[in-house]
Amino acid sequence: MVHVDDPVVVRRLLTTPGTWAVVGLSANRARAAYGVAAYLQGLGHRVVPVHPRAETVHGAPGVRTVAEAVAAAGAVDVVDVFVNSSLAGEVVDQAVAAGARAVWLQLGVVDEAAAARAAAAGLDVVMDACPAIEGRRLGLG
Repeated sequence: MVHVDDPVVVRRLLTTPGTWAVVGLSANRARAAYGVAAYLQGLGHRVVPVHPRAETVHGAPGVRTVAEAVAAAGAVDVVDVFVNSSLAGEVVDQAVAAGARAVWLQLGVVDEAAAARAAAAGLDVVMDACPAIEGRRLGLG
């Protein structure tokens, strides 16, 4: 089955302030994750950078794993997946195990099996989409 994003879910995730664990976010300003994280903060979301280097980005202290993001933040509403599609399934499984409420796989990140596992576990799923592009399309920010 091919995942189709629900526009109601996209709007809700972007307009309801929450904590977003941005997996793949580093201090590298040239990477898309850097700009998207700033956009999310501008919408009122709390961003937790998740990266092996655990760098502080946009004033937010970084952590190394999704589980560490949950421990640091108390809860994670959305796990935003900025990794290669071949690694996305592992991140989605971490999000499910950590009790996240949603996963957002970035533009170009597609893993149908992982999306199905997340949906089966009760998480909202957005895949192959960018929060900044979708938000601007909706007139946000």
